[in-house]
Amino acid sequence: MQLAHTISELNQALAVADAQGRRVGFVPTMGALHEGHLSLIRKAQADSLFVVVSIFVNPRQFGEGDDLRNYPRTLGVDARILTDLGVDVLFAPSVQEVYPESGVQEISAGELGQRLEGEFRPGHFDGMLTVVNRLFNLVGPDVAFFGAKDAQQLMLVKNMVRAQVANGDREPISIVGCETIRDSEGLALSSRNQRIPADQIPAARSIYRALVAGSKHKSRQDCLDAVTRELDPIIRLEYLELVDPETFAAAQSTEGDRLVIACWVGEVRLIDNLLLGGSA
Repeated sequence: MQLAHTISELNQALAVADAQGRRVGFVPTMGALHEGHLSLIRKAQADSLFVVVSIFVNPRQFGEGDDLRNYPRTLGVDARILTDLGVDVLFAPSVQEVYPESGVQEISAGELGQRLEGEFRPGHFDGMLTVVNRLFNLVGPDVAFFGAKDAQQLMLVKNMVRAQVANGDREPISIVGCETIRDSEGLALSSRNQRIPADQIPAARSIYRALVAGSKHKSRQDCLDAVTRELDPIIRLEYLELVDPETFAAAQSTEGDRLVIACWVGEVRLIDNLLLGGSA
């Protein structure tokens, strides 16, 4: 595996893919890797792509009160994991490398970016899209892989690339959404899970159980009520909604809608979702 900290080093590494005539698969992460991330990488490898993984804790998608300072940073451990997995390139740039003084193109998430996560984390999606766009420009992937746990993020990235291609601003990138990876009791894997105290893990595991309980009901209100009843009492809800999976506007409990939730387990904020009639 080649480790690149600078754009120059990244370009040298990407020259290998170009010389070999290989298509580039990209998995952007913020590190603290877990099986969810690794599943994205394995998917890219299964498609015989030249796999680039980035690790960059993006300050622009953490707002006031968010946990930027506490976000786990485990680059040494992550690099060993990626080496063992046979990743081609790890791109681990500094903030100055990603955001030079000359500035980068700012991307607005628009109306979709102001709903749900965007309402409770103002500016989060603008920062996310700005860094994803920047990384796409640096890596130049043919295919990029994202987890379905961050369903709103996934849709925003798809919309951004679709609009850029339509405007002639970018070559097409295939955005692949991959199924949420869960532990044996349904808890969606997240880098934040390592901050949940052991005695609160059972409460966190009630989130998926609650979503499944809600999915068994036909009416919207019965669906949301069932989720609320099933959640562990220590959980503090931030939002719980049934939405159209394309627009994330409020929807009825019909086949194909998505249950989305954000909540606090102690001092740790978790998100999850369930596609009704689906598995992601």
